[in-house]
Amino acid sequence: MVILISGASHTGKTALAHRLMKQYGYPYLSIDHLKMGLIRAGHTALSPSDDERLTPYLWPILREMAKTAIENDQNLIIEGCYIPHDWRDSFEDEYLQAIRCVWLIMTERYIRTRFADIQRFASVVENRGDDPDLSMDELLRDNAHNLAECQRHGCPYILIDSGYEVSFTP
Repeated sequence: MVILISGASHTGKTALAHRLMKQYGYPYLSIDHLKMGLIRAGHTALSPSDDERLTPYLWPILREMAKTAIENDQNLIIEGCYIPHDWRDSFEDEYLQAIRCVWLIMTERYIRTRFADIQRFASVVENRGDDPDLSMDELLRDNAHNLAECQRHGCPYILIDSGYEVSFTP
């Protein structure tokens, strides 16, 4: 089984991946780690802030890693914001049967009422430092975009609205 976890920054993708890793014993791949490895090794001229161009750059690699895991009857969790909403188009039916995908999406109400909590828990799994680029406007925009794209493409998502109680069963 391959589990794909996506969503905007700060929605808890890494925390969910870690929880599933501990619960099921599946290995997990952080797309951010792959991105930074490729950038730091000089395998791309892209920078960490090139979000629009990173998805088409990283997705072919991630897609083939997912296929390889499925072909070898291995489990894998892949988490990060660089999974395209049309991800299903990348796989034949035999692969789709072995993939579970979910987007984590915060509602406008949640972001507006819990912004301080979102900032406080930003480093719950990984060290984000001061995270000076985090803004409420960016969170609102990115989460609204992901919700619209999930609805347009029929992607499964978990809506985080009143409290942060994310559960996902593969």
